[in-house]
Amino acid sequence: MSVMRRAPRRTTGKRPPRDPRQDVLRKLGERVRALRHERGLTQEALADSLDLSIAYVSLIERGGRNPPYTTVVALALALGVSPRDICE
Repeated sequence: MSVMRRAPRRTTGKRPPRDPRQDVLRKLGERVRALRHERGLTQEALADSLDLSIAYVSLIERGGRNPPYTTVVALALALGVSPRDICE
């Protein structure tokens, strides 16, 4: 019995369109990380103060998660800034 094999896909060199929301999430994460560093906090300390996992805080900082509004507000309060400041 012969096995049919598929030919490898050819790529056109075109990338899928970039999701603009990714840029927003990346900037939010960079801002959270910068504020956390300015305050001398570790991800663990920030996560503990918010009752979040360290992994979740890490994902937010890398732009890998879209946190709900309530989490953004809680992050801002824990970092001593307004939610507006964290979203700039």
